[in-house]
Amino acid sequence: MNLKDFLFKLIPTLLAMLTLPGCVLMHRHTDEPFTPGSQPDKVLYEKAIREIERSRFDVGRLTLQTLINTYPDSEYLSKAKLGIADSYYAEGGISGLTQAEAEYKDFITFFPTAPEAPEAQFRAGMAHYRMMAKADRDRTETKLAELELKEFLLKYPDSPVMPRVKARLRQVQEVLGQGDYRIAQFYYQKRAYLAARSRFQEIAESYPNYSEADGALWYLGQSLERLRKSRDAATSYARLLTEHPLSPFVNDAKQRLTALHQPIPKPTRAIMARAQADALQRPEKGLLQKVGGFLASSPDTSATRHGPVRLGAAKPPEVEVAKGPEPTPGVSTVVAQPVGDAALKSGTPVEPSSTASSPGTATPANSGNDASAAKPESSAQASKEADKGSNPQPPKKKGKRSLFKKIIKPF
Repeated sequence: MNLKDFLFKLIPTLLAMLTLPGCVLMHRHTDEPFTPGSQPDKVLYEKAIREIERSRFDVGRLTLQTLINTYPDSEYLSKAKLGIADSYYAEGGISGLTQAEAEYKDFITFFPTAPEAPEAQFRAGMAHYRMMAKADRDRTETKLAELELKEFLLKYPDSPVMPRVKARLRQVQEVLGQGDYRIAQFYYQKRAYLAARSRFQEIAESYPNYSEADGALWYLGQSLERLRKSRDAATSYARLLTEHPLSPFVNDAKQRLTALHQPIPKPTRAIMARAQADALQRPEKGLLQKVGGFLASSPDTSATRHGPVRLGAAKPPEVEVAKGPEPTPGVSTVVAQPVGDAALKSGTPVEPSSTASSPGTATPANSGNDASAAKPESSAQASKEADKGSNPQPPKKKGKRSLFKKIIKPF
């Protein structure tokens, strides 16, 4: 065998050996062949899910959209719709999470009774949760996350996801409380006690699980005392003692209640146990952790307390209506009476009618001399007004020309 025949036999063998691993690899990545007994919508759905798991989100979403458009009556229609939302949620980013929230809300609208509806509502809130900024920045996403999580608690109270939703809602309210507490402290230091009172009251009513809720109650009482509302301040101090028994403001609150002559309440055993558990789980941050939290872009929710979640809005502040002084017995009351044109033109004073001395109205105590002294003045004034009404005269103009005439008149 010459060299030429040997090369002709060796080259195909080498080519086969080189292409064999590629063939195996291609076979490993190809989808299963379509069989006549399989459902085409199921095949499309499974193929799309595999693409999404490989982070090929565009291909997976396109396949799911093909399933929705081609098979509108398929049993995989709801799963395909939810799969599109999950792909955006897994992709992440501002655009991905925004689109995911919209897709989850569409899924709830079209399939409100589906078993996946609670999970879709939870992930709609979590999409806003993942876009939350720190407490001193824009709070739009934080407010939307609180709204969606509260809606979950109202619509699906028996869902097994309830503990996770409550935990996330406490963290969201921790961030909201941090922002309001800083603003309230600013107003309090500037001695704008009315503005500080509204902020501290909103924290106490809306965010009871905020880590500085005890401080909000203390400064709320201090603001109310400076606004001369001692009774409301005592209520705030009492709440501080009953809801936060391990707070560093407890002794100060007791002293203020004693000074205001109010009883000192005691917390229940359940609240005391919960306060002790929160104190044990609350981390103590070192210097490096504080610097890291300051430089971090995400909000810090490590100090969130455990407690019941409040779904209602904050109570509106009480508006006090100004009340006038009560009438003192023996003090005269002025009663206005209509007077006709004839009485004005005649110049005669109008005598008080019998209704003026009726029960409910008082006559002046010194009506003897004052009434007689007031008659000439009222008659003269009435006659002047009558003369003015009968012979109206134009008002005299005073200005520089009249002054000039007075000066040149002697000449």
